[in-house]
Amino acid sequence: MTDQPSQSIPHTSTPEHTTHGVGPWPGGPEAWPDDPHYDPELLANGDTRNVIDRYRYWSMAAIVADLDTRRHPFHVAIENWQHDLNIGSIVRSANAFLAERVHIVGNRRWNRRGAMVTDRYQHVDHHATIDEFVAWAKQAQLPVIAIDNVEGSQPIERIELPERCVFLFGQEGPGLSAAALAAADAVVEITQFGSTRSINASAAAAIVMHDWVRQHARIDGE
Repeated sequence: MTDQPSQSIPHTSTPEHTTHGVGPWPGGPEAWPDDPHYDPELLANGDTRNVIDRYRYWSMAAIVADLDTRRHPFHVAIENWQHDLNIGSIVRSANAFLAERVHIVGNRRWNRRGAMVTDRYQHVDHHATIDEFVAWAKQAQLPVIAIDNVEGSQPIERIELPERCVFLFGQEGPGLSAAALAAADAVVEITQFGSTRSINASAAAAIVMHDWVRQHARIDGE
């Protein structure tokens, strides 16, 4: 069952970046598949979007609907007080690891460049404050797992992540706000071994999401 926050952020109209893709469907309109998943414009002109082969020639709506049948039960939330450029990259990783939803906490506007248009396929919602976000998480019965290397945090390598949860990430530099840390059900850190105190926020988010996948996702063939 999908939890539905109330303030969804609409998809942008930014054109998708192209790949080599595929040309028009061979054989012309007479040979087009009789399947509502397919987009007549893509069948006629080719599909150069950055999508996996399974979704070639499918309409965006059909792709999103199919993803919705397979999404993982973890959510991703990002504090957005300084228009952090990493937010787009985190959204892109959330799409790659098939998060249920992404939540922008704070400023509604965020830099989409790093998302590479994956926000078209990923549900993105907005919460104006930490209190509003935490109220939603409690109503959805999702524990908030804050990710930050602060005193008292638990090494992610030593814990089992909840199957249903929401990961809360801070911004590059300051990390999570005091209000976010205080509201979290648990605080987790990624163990580091070098001289730098922290790693890039989008890299940290990808690591955490993949650790959830390693623990809980069903891999093809299993």
